[in-house]
Amino acid sequence: MAKQEKDTLYVIAAAYDDVDAAVADYEAVKALYKEVKTSHDFDAAVVAKEEDGKVRIVKKHEQPTRHGAAVGLGWGLAVGVTAALFPPVGIGLATAGAGGAAIGAVAGHASGGMSRDDLKELGETLDAGQAGLVVVYETNLADQVAANIKAANRLVSRATDMAADELAAEMKAAEKASA
Repeated sequence: MAKQEKDTLYVIAAAYDDVDAAVADYEAVKALYKEVKTSHDFDAAVVAKEEDGKVRIVKKHEQPTRHGAAVGLGWGLAVGVTAALFPPVGIGLATAGAGGAAIGAVAGHASGGMSRDDLKELGETLDAGQAGLVVVYETNLADQVAANIKAANRLVSRATDMAADELAAEMKAAEKASA
């Protein structure tokens, strides 16, 4: 059975010179979702690069529409994509008290749903700035989302093979395994 387009998740990665610009675009995208009142999933995370080169998550938003298991554990798809692109982020989150199995499931699902070329391009985009924004959404609102990302130096958008239902199943399995 072919996956329907509505089940496809899209990822946008944007690079910024500073965190404030990334947060402003994050807030604009979040406002778009409130305005559109979509019933589809929406995850976003703002990341910042520290002076020592480490990446940390500054802000995140998860919409608990269909991947509630991930949200219940505090990890959405945007965080999973970020952990897949920057493995030290995932390690840092896991050691900060989060379930390592949960991060592993989200990051593994995120990286498994994208080609190596897409992962590389998304990672290079985020690595190009001092801050970044990752947005994952389930319906193709690419034009509207991109229109609300105004301060980015670089923007890359990709469709993935990830599906929210598959992630929810993996998260439940990871939660049971770590219990």
